[in-house]
Amino acid sequence: MPVHRPGTARRGPLAAAGILLSALVLLLTAPGTAGAARPPARGTATMGMGVAAHDGVGGPPGDTLAVQTEGVDTSSHNGNVAWSTLWNSGVRWAYVKATEGTYYTNPYFAQQYNGSYNVGMIRGAYHFATPDTTDGATQADYFVDHGGGWSRDGRTLPGALDIEWNPYGAACYGLSQGEMVSWIADFTGEYRARTGRDAVIYTATSWWTQCTGNSAAFGSTDPLWIARYNTTPGTLPAGWGYYTMWQYTSSGPTVGDHSHFNGAYDRLQALANG
Repeated sequence: MPVHRPGTARRGPLAAAGILLSALVLLLTAPGTAGAARPPARGTATMGMGVAAHDGVGGPPGDTLAVQTEGVDTSSHNGNVAWSTLWNSGVRWAYVKATEGTYYTNPYFAQQYNGSYNVGMIRGAYHFATPDTTDGATQADYFVDHGGGWSRDGRTLPGALDIEWNPYGAACYGLSQGEMVSWIADFTGEYRARTGRDAVIYTATSWWTQCTGNSAAFGSTDPLWIARYNTTPGTLPAGWGYYTMWQYTSSGPTVGDHSHFNGAYDRLQALANG
């Protein structure tokens, strides 16, 4: 016969079941378990992946008297892109993700970069910045060495620096506003030294304000590619009086990310020629 000793509690079947249930809940909600949100895998970041979540989504762009030229951007998540379909729809330029940090290259880069060129588009490459992994100059070198270079062939755009919300952790990558400005300056300075061109800077005004203190340091040199999914591009970051490109949606036809170049096709050619 079981003996109940003083100081201990009787635990029947229901009590035991409750203990097991509590342990299961703790297991599922503990950090790093299946019940917790996990950051995406390194290398999977795409241009504008944080825009909708942080800035929201509004209506389509309104009509404008200014002539604009349609473009797209692609990365590995697009796979093999139907470039002829995009060309026939009126798309005339493209940016292709080449690299991220110093640890990733796009496995579809050749199909996307050469495919856009082969159908007649003006194309360029972009780098997804990870300022928490290596310094700006090192990442610029990695970018140039893995598809981000430039040539004066009339069909190649200067490389673009995609600097936006960190999909893997803290929004500003753990850097102070001054440190972020220095990191961007290191990248753009090294890119200029390697290619002779000023890099295009892709960003969103809200991120730029939060993480650089709304620095005006790059407006006189680096073309701005603004990200905003709304009827207008909104207020631009300090230093830029106008945008060169505007990514206005992530849900366009054939390839989700569509952008306007702020000018006619001959001005796009001028940017390519430097």
